[in-house]
Amino acid sequence: MATARLVALKNVKVDLPSDGPIDVVYLWVDGNDSTWRAKRQAALQQLPSDSSAAMARYSNVEGRFRDNHELRYSLRALEKFFPEHGHVYIVTDAQAPDWLRPSDRLTLVDHRDLMPEASLPTFDSGHIESWIHHIPGLSERYFYFNDDVFFGAPVQLSDWFSDDGFHVTWSDEPWVTDEAMRVDATSLENACRLSIQWLTDKARSGTPALREQDPLYQSTFRTFAHSPRPMLKSILLELEDTAPELFAAVRSTVFRSWDKPTIVSDFVLRWALAHGLASVRSYRHRHVSTGEDDQKTQLQSLQAEFGALDFFCINDTTDDAHTQDPRLQNVLSVLQSILPKPSAFENDPLTDACAARQTHWAKAPTRDHALNAGQVPVSQKRA
Repeated sequence: MATARLVALKNVKVDLPSDGPIDVVYLWVDGNDSTWRAKRQAALQQLPSDSSAAMARYSNVEGRFRDNHELRYSLRALEKFFPEHGHVYIVTDAQAPDWLRPSDRLTLVDHRDLMPEASLPTFDSGHIESWIHHIPGLSERYFYFNDDVFFGAPVQLSDWFSDDGFHVTWSDEPWVTDEAMRVDATSLENACRLSIQWLTDKARSGTPALREQDPLYQSTFRTFAHSPRPMLKSILLELEDTAPELFAAVRSTVFRSWDKPTIVSDFVLRWALAHGLASVRSYRHRHVSTGEDDQKTQLQSLQAEFGALDFFCINDTTDDAHTQDPRLQNVLSVLQSILPKPSAFENDPLTDACAARQTHWAKAPTRDHALNAGQVPVSQKRA
């Protein structure tokens, strides 16, 4: 396996606040919403005829967009294990969970209020996440979550943030074995390849921003874990100037594209590692793939380990399964068993009996309905 020595920018300095709130940002979508589904179908029909060849693996399966209650339970875990968290932002496309309670600690951020019109609509989380550091009022230090990621034990901030930046962890998945992006690879695999190629090219060219070698860091062909992402807003702002072509590429997607993979979930982290602003550490974690034959065994392990895990991920790999699929019900039952206490963000507590008979929420209210009902504050449009 080829590896490349990467370099560090020794004059990069980040002023980290010693205290202050640490906000939390979620991406969320309700794939059961008929209005949203019609928008998605219209976007598919408007793609050029050759665009399907550019779509990444699993980019348009139902599991990519299905709401199986994960956000509700992730918020329960957040409140249980990190009650001192800062403001919560939920980035969504003209949707709102129908159970969400008004709170001065939570804001819905509509895609239209965060991204320029040219970026809309988009159904690629890699595209959406490239904008979240522009949320008005977002703290310098923040956690970025997909809604299938959960804290699993009391949060110690020193486990996630350091004096110099933040910590990251590698995935348990096999190493990526070659250097060129591939049409049959997953987005995270190609993100790994893209990041290393960009950093290697900069090192070889001896550009001023990357000319000082860091002997403590080498690139590695591994993907990062599905985990809470500790982030620094200033790094994202810096990288928009440093690698504008990568941001422009991922911001051109409508659906996840194999040759324009996520950069926030790999490149940003790898760049921070190369520049001494991040360090690798190990976490106690559990990754559940809901479509695997041993799903029940994985969920049983999660139940046994809950409370001793730094985080866990329940990755919906049932793909195009129906919402009544028993595997989805298994997940919901386990989440209810380990996180039965409703959070302060819930208007309609989910009980054991309710969890046993429900597999999806009713259609979420539209953004205008949420505003008219005075439910949850929505961010003001960016200038």
